[in-house]
Amino acid sequence: MKNLEKLFEPVYGSREIGEIERLAPYPLMERAGLAVAELAMSLGTGNRMLVLAGPGNNGGDAFVAARQLKSWGMAVELVFLGEEEKLPGDAAAAYRAWIDSGGSCRDAIPEGGKWHLVIDGLFGTGLSRPISGNCGKIIESIASLRVLSIDMPSGISSDTGNALGIAVKADHTLTFIALKPGLLTSDGLDHCGKLHLERLGLDPLSLKPPSGWLSNREILPSSFRNRPRNSHKGLFGSTAVIGGAIGMMGAALLAARAALNMGSGKVFLGMQGDFGVDLLQPEIMVRSPDRLMDSSSIVIGPGLGQSDWASSILEAALGSGSPLVIDADALNLISMDERLRSMLSSRKGSAILTPHPAEAARLLGCTTARIQEDRIASAKHLSEVFNCPVVLKGAGSVCAFPDGKWVINSSGNPGLAQAGMGDVLSGMIGAFLSQGLGAEEALLCAVYLHGAAADSLVEAGIGPVGLTASELIIEARRILNRG
Repeated sequence: MKNLEKLFEPVYGSREIGEIERLAPYPLMERAGLAVAELAMSLGTGNRMLVLAGPGNNGGDAFVAARQLKSWGMAVELVFLGEEEKLPGDAAAAYRAWIDSGGSCRDAIPEGGKWHLVIDGLFGTGLSRPISGNCGKIIESIASLRVLSIDMPSGISSDTGNALGIAVKADHTLTFIALKPGLLTSDGLDHCGKLHLERLGLDPLSLKPPSGWLSNREILPSSFRNRPRNSHKGLFGSTAVIGGAIGMMGAALLAARAALNMGSGKVFLGMQGDFGVDLLQPEIMVRSPDRLMDSSSIVIGPGLGQSDWASSILEAALGSGSPLVIDADALNLISMDERLRSMLSSRKGSAILTPHPAEAARLLGCTTARIQEDRIASAKHLSEVFNCPVVLKGAGSVCAFPDGKWVINSSGNPGLAQAGMGDVLSGMIGAFLSQGLGAEEALLCAVYLHGAAADSLVEAGIGPVGLTASELIIEARRILNRG
């Protein structure tokens, strides 16, 4: 898919943000601190504010915000966890301006204080090691208070979203210039609260190409057009779902139902055991798996099992020319068989991998924890190794592509942490491939729509607890047709 920048919001890593800051035609700290102060005032929490300033430029932003708030009549207490002589240049100037305005610095939070708002300026994008000691204790002490974090919640890695030791759990985060990966995936999603973006007058795209993007609902109307009235089912392709070993038929049924409801012209189901008809969705046609290898797309893996039969069917699918969606046990089989790995990485037809972190770990021969240490790097590595698009599922699912591009998905909620949700996603991707979307576009559309359906259901009071994959299919169809 071309021109991601026309659809999606750019996302920049900490190194790239640093380069943009150096290219900025004017100083940024005064603008950043003013933006923090203005947002703090707009929240309307009250006039007693506690400002926490750290030892770097994030602390400098906090000094500016404190000075502005004080000038507007707010009762400001500032705690500085650093040393004046070690502050960077702009931050040192902001510190002196705060002192010159009549402000003072404490080295600990005053006992008995009642704060309407805490402004967290301890650590920003430069944090690379776990927080401990006095800083950790201060973060613990504000856990029950209303917090506005500057740029990043302190303790959250800007690049991975992982909590580095203890981390601030903010109610609001005001981030500068552009979105950062750590706000959009992993622990960052639970720590940033409501996210606000202030570009500080800069156009980051004109200064530095982004490393990735954040998806949005514009992917749907840009990819799907109204069907012509002169249509027939042959125009919308055929999706084959292969899986459903004995005892695991439900996974394949969910994938096939999803493919049918997402608009595939014909949906075939190939399973190991005897199976006559899906009584809930009789439109799905049952065939022997070996008769489905020329389908417009093949979804293989849901409930496939890891038997010799499963391995032989997967080998046949990899040897076909059909676009593949490879999920669940098909991924596990590939992780264990060097020949299947080689067939996947060298095949000419497109393939899409849909692992959760444990499956990704098996494919890369590492631990799940290692995958989660840097979800973006893990997704990119998978895409590079197997030469195909990948979605690493989870909080802030990451789609990565062989050319190095990556996209964090913006939709979804904990209701998706339920059996069968991944099977539905694989069926959705297969349906979009069958209707002529390229692999990259089909993946991005399906992942976004999958999460958006969960969000819509939760908004209507259905879930997140107990939200089912079957419910998700119907809501995704409604959203797709609404556009």
